[in-house]
Amino acid sequence: METKHAIASLTALGHATRLAAFRLLVEAGPEGRMAGDIAAALSVPNATLSFHLKELVHAGLIDGESLGRNVCYRANYAAMNGLIAYLTHNCCAGSGGEACSPGGGPRC
Repeated sequence: METKHAIASLTALGHATRLAAFRLLVEAGPEGRMAGDIAAALSVPNATLSFHLKELVHAGLIDGESLGRNVCYRANYAAMNGLIAYLTHNCCAGSGGEACSPGGGPRC
């Protein structure tokens, strides 16, 4: 992942509503969720949610599929994993990586 793309992804996730929507879609799995269901789950007006979902689509973190008059949104897991890989690239390189195991985290 290029730095420019990582910045776009992090900027998109840097808003509470967009982060909540993204996490909801990650939790939903490959089936995704309809826009109206996302709006109801987050208690966000449809027009406001549409703006936020467009930002996540633009960043490549989610995809939308038109199903008639409705849109189903799904998390882009490849993009999410790419961002995680970008953020953790060379993590703990000086310590051999022992502290970087899940839940291990670096210790001071």
